[in-house]
Amino acid sequence: MRTVQGDMVLRGEDDTLRLGQKLARSVYAGEKIYLHGDLGAGKTTLVRGFLQAMGHKGAVRSPTYSLVEHYFYKNLRVFHFDLYRLGDASELEYMGIRDYFFGNSVCLVEWADRGRGVLPAADIEVKLEYSGTASRRAHLESHTAKGQSLLQKVLNSPGP
Repeated sequence: MRTVQGDMVLRGEDDTLRLGQKLARSVYAGEKIYLHGDLGAGKTTLVRGFLQAMGHKGAVRSPTYSLVEHYFYKNLRVFHFDLYRLGDASELEYMGIRDYFFGNSVCLVEWADRGRGVLPAADIEVKLEYSGTASRRAHLESHTAKGQSLLQKVLNSPGP
């Protein structure tokens, strides 16, 4: 399988929201999207754009203390994880992490590196980095055939 990669410049919150929306419009059931970046880099903002594109109207907060938030849309379940406060990856086994990764779910995982060794492989990884004072750089990379297809759609659609 050929890895698909791409970089985008996100010139503010609106661009980060649009990237999340593009991912949502292209996503497949069963997709695993892992988000990396420093505190404040825009991971939760990207998830908010994703969820808004799915039709979510309420607030979107990072589930830092609960570890996971659930959202349901038609036949698709979206799980938003934030593993920032995870002490050890083995704690994920106690919360039944494998039960979230099934056919009609999409899992968006912030701080996925903290679940290494327990989490299944990502279809796509998004790395958000600071680029100057007002912008971010998003590096997107596929790791599976599904991720490759999704990422090609995202990279070939107009705008950030």
